[in-house]
Amino acid sequence: MKVLVATEKPFAAVAVDGIREVIEGAGYELELLEKYSSKADLLAAVADADGLIIRSDVVDKEVLDAAKQLKIVVRAGAGYDNVDLKEATAHNVVVENTPGQNSNAVAELVFGMAVMAARNMYNGTSGTELKDKAIGIHAFGQVGRNVARIAKGFGMEVSALDPYCPDEVIVEAGVKPVHDLKQLYRDNKIVSLHIPATDETRRSVGYDLVTLMPKNGILVNTARKEVIDEPGLIKALEERPDLKYVADIKPDAADEMSEKFAGRVFFTPKKMGAQTAEANINAGIAAARQTVAYLRDGIDKFKVNK
Repeated sequence: MKVLVATEKPFAAVAVDGIREVIEGAGYELELLEKYSSKADLLAAVADADGLIIRSDVVDKEVLDAAKQLKIVVRAGAGYDNVDLKEATAHNVVVENTPGQNSNAVAELVFGMAVMAARNMYNGTSGTELKDKAIGIHAFGQVGRNVARIAKGFGMEVSALDPYCPDEVIVEAGVKPVHDLKQLYRDNKIVSLHIPATDETRRSVGYDLVTLMPKNGILVNTARKEVIDEPGLIKALEERPDLKYVADIKPDAADEMSEKFAGRVFFTPKKMGAQTAEANINAGIAAARQTVAYLRDGIDKFKVNK
């Protein structure tokens, strides 16, 4: 059997070494397709692959049609909206992610941006400290839990809302459960977004929620740009000159927002939450192990399609 690692943005060399050790150690062939320049390259490479490991690479119907032998796709990372799950299911292909492998990296970035926003983007004026401030975590998955851990180290008051996470799990982490979305935004100086982009959440965070935030509120988005209602956010920032928005996802209206709200918004040039050496290695090797576990033993613990 052959496992293809197709990464337009390649894994670090040490991660590739680890992936190779896992795949070849299981007796499978490993093929690398790195920095490919066209979709045709991917279509050709995937034709005889039994397993596929990707990062932000798109796996759609065309790719799945070309992959006649494909049995599993593993997205090295938590998000998997770059894979067409319905088409994968129709092609009898299992799709998995690697939850938790990038979570500390993303959580640390939350605080890198939160400190920058609290210090007025380091423009030389007096800012504020995070200590004793209230932070609300919107979704308490692996990243949210790491955000809570770090926030407590800053001496912050931490609360979280996640209808899919039992209260006892949130309480065990030393965090206050919140069940009302408006309350989460109303009660917290900083809100950190960790919701996935689904039919339920797309454009769900906008004017009505952001304007509930206390004076000098900071909204931090390391999730997906699609969860933001950009016109609503722009309206909120226009009416509330005390609010700030920092994101690991460049919004569609980035140029307009940067011009209108200079000094109050910041966006990374590309999604960088998982861009650390440690996360790169962890996610890649986890993806390799999960691929082998499925191909060899049929284990699909991290399956995300039905």
